[in-house]
Amino acid sequence: MAGTPDGSGVTLRVVLADDQAVVREGLVTLLGLLPGIEVAGAAADGEEAIALVAEHRPDVLLVDLRMPRCDGVEATERVRATHPGTAVVVLTTYADDESLLTALQAGARGFLTKDADAETIVRALHSAASGLSTVDG
Repeated sequence: MAGTPDGSGVTLRVVLADDQAVVREGLVTLLGLLPGIEVAGAAADGEEAIALVAEHRPDVLLVDLRMPRCDGVEATERVRATHPGTAVVVLTTYADDESLLTALQAGARGFLTKDADAETIVRALHSAASGLSTVDG
């Protein structure tokens, strides 16, 4: 697809996970409108996210840090262990050093706060898929 934000013409497949329905649905809508991004699935918690990653084999998992049943840290660890081709970007309201460090130690390639704009999120998704890290907290 021509005109992708990174100029590669490659469409990134993304699974996202957030326990807040309005945030999850908003992200699906936002990302779905952006060139070069395909939302392959959306989950309400880490368990669902892991299942969707196994089913869809996305390039990137965009995951909230704090969720019921299986939080973003555990989901990140499990996805990185079982699907190393899927990069993880954490999108959270928590910008403290401990949250950042825990997410990165779990294997996240990106860490964004929920006040990030669409351009920042897309840039982080592409960076993560390319093996680069993004921290915007």
